[in-house]
Amino acid sequence: MNIPTGKRVVIALQYIHGIGPKFAGEICGRVGIPAERRVNQLTDAEVLQIREAIDRDYVVEGDLRREVSMNIKRLMDLGCYRGLRHRKGLPVHGQRTHTNARTRKGPAKPIAGKKKA
Repeated sequence: MNIPTGKRVVIALQYIHGIGPKFAGEICGRVGIPAERRVNQLTDAEVLQIREAIDRDYVVEGDLRREVSMNIKRLMDLGCYRGLRHRKGLPVHGQRTHTNARTRKGPAKPIAGKKKA
């Protein structure tokens, strides 16, 4: 968990995968660190408290990535609609694919005879 040293603690915590603005503020509140403190101003004891709070209460980094990928794999193994969409690399949450969806589908492949006359 490498976080930038010059930034405020609330902002720097968000560099950890799985911690956003809400959880970062929550962690600072629990540990008792004021919002305007910077990472390089923290004492070793405070850093240890933050690390322990994260380890105890939140799923972050590798564990979170593994959990998410296992959830997706489970859907794919079940063969449910969402799993099939993941398997085919198409949008999962009901978006249209006639136009758009290029992020999931990749670059457009030209089709012969498709151009309008």
